[in-house]
Amino acid sequence: MIYLDNHATTRLDPRVLETMLPWLTDRYGNAGSVTHELGREARVKVDASREVFAAAIGARANEIVFTSGATESANLAILGTASRIRGRTEGISRGHVITIATEHHAILDPIEHLEREGFAVTRLPVVGQDDPGVPGRIRLADLDAALRPDTFLVSVLLANNEIGVVQEVAAIADRVHAEGAMLHVDSAQALGRMKVDVDAIGADLASFSGHKFHGPKGVGALYVRRRGRAVRVDPLVFGGGQERGMRSGTLDVPAIVGLAEAARLANEGLAEEGPQMRRLRDRLWEALVDTVPDVAINGPAIDADDGGRAAVRLVNNLNVHIPGVDGQSLLATLSGEGLAVSSGSACSSESPRPSHVLLALGLSEDQARASLRFGLSRFTTENEVDEAARRIAAGVAGLRAI
Repeated sequence: MIYLDNHATTRLDPRVLETMLPWLTDRYGNAGSVTHELGREARVKVDASREVFAAAIGARANEIVFTSGATESANLAILGTASRIRGRTEGISRGHVITIATEHHAILDPIEHLEREGFAVTRLPVVGQDDPGVPGRIRLADLDAALRPDTFLVSVLLANNEIGVVQEVAAIADRVHAEGAMLHVDSAQALGRMKVDVDAIGADLASFSGHKFHGPKGVGALYVRRRGRAVRVDPLVFGGGQERGMRSGTLDVPAIVGLAEAARLANEGLAEEGPQMRRLRDRLWEALVDTVPDVAINGPAIDADDGGRAAVRLVNNLNVHIPGVDGQSLLATLSGEGLAVSSGSACSSESPRPSHVLLALGLSEDQARASLRFGLSRFTTENEVDEAARRIAAGVAGLRAI
């Protein structure tokens, strides 16, 4: 199996597993049971892990709330802030939320829930594939026009999980804060693929998921700013009052230890691993261009940047559409050949509808269905990339012949 679906999930790094093992076996205390040594050492380890994770994203330990993953973190950020302002804004709506049409469903679905409850919602369009500008980015002028006095929250993806486009989050934050609103940044795809500094991007809330950067599944974190413009969120889960009352439930000590170590390794290895993933991603694209007639890229150009300052596409991301083939048939063919890729978000893979991200770019349903998403990782090799390109070219040729 050649695994190129690292936007869906990543392999657990053996170094992360090694740090987790003692807390799965001999050191199994409940971090809330501080009346004995096993519980106290678990609490100390959780506190140390909170420090490590906070340092990885430029935060402070008391700004980190451990969760089950980015979906829970995003729900807590969106629904928890909405709960606090509920009833304060009377009239046409209970308040106004802005997001982007290409967001992950972990953002879109809770916002749709708020809309059903009477909140006003604006979903910003993105630059189309053939439009001037960076495909997949919002136009800042559209955000300016959408902001209004009752806007209390704007939620954006730092980096899109399908087309890898990086939003201008710092510029977005300036506009959001000037209007007195809060900014939630879904950062699930970013850590380990680009530098993440919550202060530099101006986030008030930011969500993370361990399994996206070689940590364990079922654990994540929500950054909740407590400095300057401090943020408060109401809990969604009630019980023992863990995580300063924002997220009750027994802490998963082994997973938290793994999350922190994965974040530390992601930062530590970025300078070397980032250029390596980008080189292999470019190699894959060049091989597809050479062997698959009419293949076209979805989202920003491979070499697009912000005027020479920074790439506008994640270094490990490639998304292409291949005219003349049925996407599901191609995926089935490639899977049978031992190649793990996808057509879009894992959370939407069971839906018969084409990717909402690609449709928002202006692709037709046929083009969206005939698209493949590739996500590389620190473990991807040159031989795997070359063999993947060969299998894709053979699969496409076979389907086109039929």
